[in-house]
Amino acid sequence: MGATVFFGCTFVAFGPAFSLFLLTVAGDPLRVIILVAGAFFWLVSLLLASLIWFISVHLSNREDSRLQYGLLVFGAAVSVLLQEAFRFAYFKLLKKADEGLATLSEDGQSPISLKQMAYVSGLSFGIISGVFSVINILADSIGPGIVGIHGDSPYYFITSAFLTMAVVFLHTFWGVIFFDACERRRYWALALVVASHLVTSGLTFLNPWYQASLIPIYIITISMGVWAFFTAGGSLHNVLACLSCKQEEDNRVMVYSALQVPIED
Repeated sequence: MGATVFFGCTFVAFGPAFSLFLLTVAGDPLRVIILVAGAFFWLVSLLLASLIWFISVHLSNREDSRLQYGLLVFGAAVSVLLQEAFRFAYFKLLKKADEGLATLSEDGQSPISLKQMAYVSGLSFGIISGVFSVINILADSIGPGIVGIHGDSPYYFITSAFLTMAVVFLHTFWGVIFFDACERRRYWALALVVASHLVTSGLTFLNPWYQASLIPIYIITISMGVWAFFTAGGSLHNVLACLSCKQEEDNRVMVYSALQVPIED
């Protein structure tokens, strides 16, 4: 039973992210490098947030439970703000790297677009965030013990898995929206990304009342997904064409070079 729960929750939490990695990232070495570097940036933000929370706890009264809960909320908020700050720093770094790649290329163009870098960096933030948020829960799911035997909710593991999957998607969508907002200087979009991240983190404090946390988080996930889709250049026409499985005719004219060697008979 423990192995079944472990593998089931693992596939729910990381199945979509692993599929996205295999289909869109693994085949391109440059995207893999961006993915690994993005995970490193997220880890640094987590380290700084952990240090701030650790110091604040040790300087406070540990016997005051209300104060400790407040410090936990404070630590979560600081972690969110640091993640977004490092996302911005990563955007600046990739922007410089993109200019360098364009300079080195023969045609003067970067081999990867800013939107692709935004997607990969967002996916890297989501994967590493999901790993750190659910790894201990997955370890406990192997056993021994049964969740809910003392009257607690038996849906703890599966709810955590679906929550992790939502967080992975959210970071991916936030990355696309955040990079586009930085490029176009849309400060209101940056504020909405940070605010939605804070709200999502705050909703997790409603657990174990899972209906009050999971449903709003998935509403935010769907909303951010639609926003990221249109930000990346998607349209309703593309969705309808994909659903109808119709391939549009290619009306482009191919121009042959005048220097092309004619085919000898």
